[in-house]
Amino acid sequence: MLYYLFNYLHETFDLTGAGVFQYISFRAAMAVIVSLLISMIFGKYIIKYLASKQVGESIRDLGLAGQTEKAGTPTMGGIIILSAILIPTLLFAKLDNIYIILMLLTTVWMGLIGFLDDYIKVFKKDKDGLAGKFKILGQVSLGIIVGLILYFHPDVVMRDQVVNQSDIAEVVYVQSDIKSTMTTIPFFKNNEFDYADLLTWAVEKAEDWAWLVFIPMVIFIVTAVSNGANLTDGIDGLATGTSAIIGLVLAIFAYVSGNIIFADYLNIMYIPNSGELVVFISSFVGACFGFLWYNSYPAQVFMGDTGSLAIGAIIGVFAIAIRKELLIPIICGIFFVENLSVVLQVSYFKYTKKKYGEGKRIFLMSPLHHHYQKTGMHESKIVTRFWIVGIMLAILSFVTLKLR
Repeated sequence: MLYYLFNYLHETFDLTGAGVFQYISFRAAMAVIVSLLISMIFGKYIIKYLASKQVGESIRDLGLAGQTEKAGTPTMGGIIILSAILIPTLLFAKLDNIYIILMLLTTVWMGLIGFLDDYIKVFKKDKDGLAGKFKILGQVSLGIIVGLILYFHPDVVMRDQVVNQSDIAEVVYVQSDIKSTMTTIPFFKNNEFDYADLLTWAVEKAEDWAWLVFIPMVIFIVTAVSNGANLTDGIDGLATGTSAIIGLVLAIFAYVSGNIIFADYLNIMYIPNSGELVVFISSFVGACFGFLWYNSYPAQVFMGDTGSLAIGAIIGVFAIAIRKELLIPIICGIFFVENLSVVLQVSYFKYTKKKYGEGKRIFLMSPLHHHYQKTGMHESKIVTRFWIVGIMLAILSFVTLKLR
């Protein structure tokens, strides 16, 4: 909203300094600052309010050290994160941008599903919360909506770049918008892949039917990353800090993908209008770091499903929007491993029980962070080491820009 106000002041009254709101970098910086202030200052009052309403976490006895001390800690703190994302985005982003609209929809949609789950757990005293089938239904529905928008909306395009090979060092860009389901494959020289290619064997005009592959892929990514973030949110600060690191990676990818000069230099896809996503993801990063102020060990508040389901969906949809979804196993490596540990544990237990009559386990407990807790490692050390791995994966993700 402030973008439109200051743009009007700049164009109508030539107000000195108002034109600075035209720069994405300035608005992104302001979004970080405001999101930090909201999560750190107003977050304190939200935590007090949640505590006064006895919105405390119910702890299942899993035999983990320090677990009982967490009982009664205010939950539903994801409200802080969502507020610190939405308010700066509404203030500083271009609200008519399709990518911003898409991210706002994702945030509110999954935030409401998570809120409903937490509400049932806390106020209805039902430890199971929202039935799993309804969570999946919400995630799948969001995936369908996101997939349809990204596939059919006229503003979601790529642009061809043609360089003028003349004696004069002049670069000419041909402004040719095209619809495409092309995405990026890391570590390959010709690293562009079109989902339509998977259908060339079956139909003549594969590009007309690419949605049959693209939309299911979107549904899978949204569901997997959302659940991965939810599983990772098991010890103080783990999901919050990991998400902040992921957000920083996505911010840089969004900036270079939305800037035609950097996109040409790095030889990556140029996605018109996607640069505005930097403002949104800056709010996301600020919200995560601000929430970490209260969520780090010993946590004064938990995000609950209100936060974890939303931040996972945000990361998944954001990666798809900037055509980096195939990088998710690297960028979101922590989420991926946490998810994988649960799948392996459950699958192996069922297999051995069926074959030998007694279920066996690969890990002492899953998700993976609980395995390390069972070995006696303090949760602060676990979180710090997971963050370090997350930073290493972030650096590896940046390397894929040039290493092919």
